[in-house]
Formats: sequence, structure tokens, C-alpha cells
Amino acid sequence: MSNSLGITQEGLKIALKIKNDYKNSQPLVLSDNNTQLLTPESLMNHNIDLDGYEDPLALAMVASRDPEPPMALAAATRLCPLGSNTRLVSGLTQLVSEDSRYELVRECLSFVKDKDFDPGSIAEVRRHATKFIVRTRHQYTMALRQNLQCLLDGAIAPRVFVKEFFELTEDGNLRSDIRKKLILSLLLSSTVRPSVKFLMLENFTRMPKPIRMAIISGVLKAEPTRHTEVIKEELKYIVSQERIARGVHG
Repeated sequence: MSNSLGITQEGLKIALKIKNDYKNSQPLVLSDNNTQLLTPESLMNHNIDLDGYEDPLALAMVASRDPEPPMALAAATRLCPLGSNTRLVSGLTQLVSEDSRYELVRECLSFVKDKDFDPGSIAEVRRHATKFIVRTRHQYTMALRQNLQCLLDGAIAPRVFVKEFFELTEDGNLRSDIRKKLILSLLLSSTVRPSVKFLMLENFTRMPKPIRMAIISGVLKAEPTRHTEVIKEELKYIVSQERIARGVHG
């Protein structure tokens, strides 16, 4: 529960965890077993209980420092209705409106604060954020499709394709199910060269754990072909090495 200042002990704990996750380039997760990723959609959905992530301190950290604009804007949008709760939270909102790395976040929070957190201004920011998130996802998805076509046409080198693939999926903050589907289709495709698949697996640890687990499950369940059997063996090797590493550092 919030104290008289409008923040919680759990919120402070989560804010510090978020800061550490950003430092280590780790995705934000909602559950203790790291299976549920925090997404712009979950931040925008007030029907979802985000536990400690509901705290103004946690939301302010995401709105100020998240490496992906859609996430930062979604967090700012969720922070807006809390701005009038206490003087501390109002001041925190002011700090984010001045300090966020994204101009759009700064503008939205400044707009709401100038309107004294009027519900109409909050609703306007919410509509703007929703459109921005949808538009951003579409742009990144189109760029991914274009890059794949360039790869199939031989117009882009495999290593360049893989580098841009991960940059686009991460910067675009694509939904987990879309990211999983894209990577699975590449790994199981009979038209994508093996060199591309192995380069994808070289970057396997860059993917959030829930996506990695879903990909492993999807590949292992795939029909056995000369394309999939090699990938299955490589994934088994990667998993075994991760287990060894956990044992060494455990």
C-alpha cells in the first residue's frame, strides 16, 4: 500500500531492479520466474495488475530511462493519473517531464501537468500514446519484412541481416509472440541458409528467457528434416552450456 507520500516500499525495490536491469541490458519482467515480459500493451491496460510496477517510482524509471520509446511513453501514460495524488508524486512527474530521454514523453507529461492532471488531458495523452505504439510497431514490422526479402534476394549479407534483425526487434519492442514466430520461421525455413540460422543462434542469449524457451519448444516439436535436426542439436548444446554456466556461478 502507498504511504502518505504516494509511494511504496515495493515500488522503491522495483525501481532499483529496473535500474539494474537496464544497466545489464535485461528485459523487464513481471513475475518472479521471469516468464511474463512487461510490454507497452500491459502498461497501457489498466485492467492488468502490475504489482510493484504500478508505483510512481517504478513508472518514472521506465518513462525516463527505458531504451525503447513505446515503453517509455506507455509508462508515462500510466503515471499521468497518479500525478495529482500527492505533492511528491506531482514533483516526480515534473522531474520526468524534464529528464526523460524522449522528447515525446517530456511533452506529454508537461501537457498533463500544465492542465493540472485534468482527466480530459490524460485521455488525450492516452489516445496519442496508443496511436504512437501501433504506428511504431507497424514501421518496425515492415522494416523486418523488407530486410528478410533482401536476404532472400541476396541483397544483404547474412551477418548484416542478423544484426539488423535484432536491432529492429529490440528497438521496436515487438510483442513476444511476434518475435517468437519470426525467429521460429527463420530457424525452420528450408529456404533460409544455414549460415543465417547459426548466426541467429549466436545471438540466442540476447532474447528474453520466455522467448528462448518458446523457441526451443517449437524447434524440438518440429517435424524432423535435414534442416531442423542440425538446429535441434545446436539448441541442445546451447541449453547444456547454459546449465553448466549456471552450475559454475551458482
